[in-house]
Amino acid sequence: MKVIFHEAQRAHYPQHFLVAGLPRPSPEQPARIDALLSGACAAGLEVSAPRDHGLGPIAAVHTSEYLAFLQTIHDRWQQLDGAAPEVIPNVHPDRRMVGYPIAPVGQAGYHMADTACPIGPETWKSAYWSAQSAIQAVDAVMAGDRAVYALCRPPGHHAFADFAGGFCFLNNTAVAAERAARQGLRVATLDLDLHHGNGTQCIFYGRGDVLTVSIHADPAVFYPFFWGHSAERGEGAGLGANLNLPLPLGAGDDGFLSMLDKAADRIAAFAPDLLVVALGLDAFAGDPFGGLVVTAEGFREIGKRVARISHRCVLVQEGGYLSPELGNNLNAFLNGFKDGADESQLV
Repeated sequence: MKVIFHEAQRAHYPQHFLVAGLPRPSPEQPARIDALLSGACAAGLEVSAPRDHGLGPIAAVHTSEYLAFLQTIHDRWQQLDGAAPEVIPNVHPDRRMVGYPIAPVGQAGYHMADTACPIGPETWKSAYWSAQSAIQAVDAVMAGDRAVYALCRPPGHHAFADFAGGFCFLNNTAVAAERAARQGLRVATLDLDLHHGNGTQCIFYGRGDVLTVSIHADPAVFYPFFWGHSAERGEGAGLGANLNLPLPLGAGDDGFLSMLDKAADRIAAFAPDLLVVALGLDAFAGDPFGGLVVTAEGFREIGKRVARISHRCVLVQEGGYLSPELGNNLNAFLNGFKDGADESQLV
């Protein structure tokens, strides 16, 4: 299996985000990359860089207005008198169908859902190459690879078509799914992150050609709060093409695996040609966010079961924050995935 990663993904270096109203150091640090690379290489994966596929595959998911904002906002923000080093909004519209402001402060509030996605001078570059890694992974699978791991950092599943949120700017999982769908494949996405993949859900919510499934901590009491509830099934052509499987806080291996079996059944009924996995590792008991208590052995079993779901798979890195066990958890998942793939080939 290949690892797709570009060194420019290290450049984004967020400093702070708010927790209960207080600024805290951001856990979405470049050092995550080294931990994840160590886990992937220990599992025998070989690293290669993506080529530049241009803005087109990204613009297939995100609006041109939003992409223009991401590319220019930091420079315009720095022209404000007394501006902070990072773009962090302090005002948000009460609804999306409103007038579009010219002022950088207003645009930041319009295009940034929360204070956990500060934009620095290198954010666009890193987010762009993170998305390119996901695109390259899809192309590699389309060219014949059984599975590819895209080490996407910054992550993406909280990014909507026209706004950022939760450490995410470009929705790498959605970009990958759309890339495959436009080549005629039936695509299912499976989000295994601690947090609900709200951006991915909303991008495909009105569509029936991409199935979205997410296992996550119950949003009634956990971020992102406003999306991810079990009653959300899609709308219009997408009705029935969205499945949320929330878990109570503190759930561990057994609870997660039980939901994964339900997810696998729904995905099998959809009969996808390709599975795009939003691979979060922050369900780990020792992750800084601490909502669930999945173990390393649990990740190994999750990987094994995921490999049995589809014969073609793109693994897109999402959450999983700095702890001594981060690389080991990825290693456990990847080794489990290889075991599951080997078993599937014997059937």
